[in-house]
Amino acid sequence: MTDTPLILTMGEPAGIGGEIAVAAWEARARGALSPFCLLDDPARLRRLTNAPLMEIARPADASACFGRAIPVIPLSSSVQGHPGRPHAADAALVIESISRAVTACMDGSAAGMVTNPINKALLYDAGFRHPGHTEFVAELSGGDRPVMMIAGPSLRVVPATIHLPLAEVSGALRTDELIAIGRIVLAALTRDFGCMPARVAFAGLNPHAGEGGALGTEDEAIIRPAVEALNAEGHHVVGPLPADTMFHAPARARFDAAICMYHDQALVPAKTLDFDQGVNVTLGLPIVRTSPDHGTAFDIAGKGIARPDSLIAAIRLAADIARRRSTR
Repeated sequence: MTDTPLILTMGEPAGIGGEIAVAAWEARARGALSPFCLLDDPARLRRLTNAPLMEIARPADASACFGRAIPVIPLSSSVQGHPGRPHAADAALVIESISRAVTACMDGSAAGMVTNPINKALLYDAGFRHPGHTEFVAELSGGDRPVMMIAGPSLRVVPATIHLPLAEVSGALRTDELIAIGRIVLAALTRDFGCMPARVAFAGLNPHAGEGGALGTEDEAIIRPAVEALNAEGHHVVGPLPADTMFHAPARARFDAAICMYHDQALVPAKTLDFDQGVNVTLGLPIVRTSPDHGTAFDIAGKGIARPDSLIAAIRLAADIARRRSTR
C-alpha cells in the first residue's frame, strides 16, 4: 500500500458512484485497501449510508481517520439530483470534483485518482467540450497522448480506436498512430505493471489477420509495419494476430497486453473474462488515474444492489501503480 492517500471523484451523483465508494470503504478490512478520501457532497452521502463520515480539508488527513470513518473533502455546494434522477445543476460539481482531484495528484497530496462514472450527456448540455473523462484529465494534467487500457486479472487490452462506428475504423487506422500507442503501452507495462520485458500483441483488423491480403489489405499495409518498427526499436511485439485465436489462455500467456483495432474487439474478451474485475486505467499521463469499467447504472442507483468489485479493483490498481512509480 502507498502512504499517500488516493482520491476518489464523485462522478455522476445520481448514479451508483456514492454507493460503491461507501461499499469499498466498508470492505477495507477484508481487502487491505490503501487509504482514500472522497471529493463529494457529505449531505448526499449521508442520504445513502449510515456509515460514519469524517469531513476533512485535505487528502493528507484521510489516513488518520480512514479506519473508523469515510474521509470526505466537501465540494463547494450541495448536490441537487437523486438516485436515478440526474439534475443539470450538478454538472458543475462533477467537473469541480475531477478538477480538484487532478490538482491534488499534480501537487503530490494524493497518490492517484480513481474516477467514478460520469453522465457525459449532462456535462455536454452544460457546455463540457471534452469527449469524456480521459481527455479532460489529460488536458488538466498535461498528458500529451492519453491511451485507454482495460486491465483485469486475466487480460489487458488497449483499443486503438474507441467510439467509432465500425465502418469508420479502417480509415482511422494509421501506422504512425499504432507505433505511438505501442510505445506508450510498452512504457506503461514496464513502469506501472512491472513487466520485464514488456510484451505486446497487435490484433489484426480483418478475419484471419487479412489472410495474406485475401481478406483485406489493412493488416499488411498498416498494422504489420507498426509491429516491425517497434521491434526494430528493441521491443517485444508480435502481430497482427487473428483476433479469434489470440485470447484463449495459452495464447494470452505469450503477451502482457493486446492492442486491438476497435472498441468491441478489445472489450468483448476483456469483459467476458473479467467482467467484475476490469479497470479502466489511463496510460500516458503524469499522474495515476484509474476508473471502474462500468457506467452510472441509473437503473439500479439507490437500490443497494450495485457491486463495488470494479471500483475496489480500480483502487487497488491505482495504489499498485503509485507504489511502483514512487520506488523508481
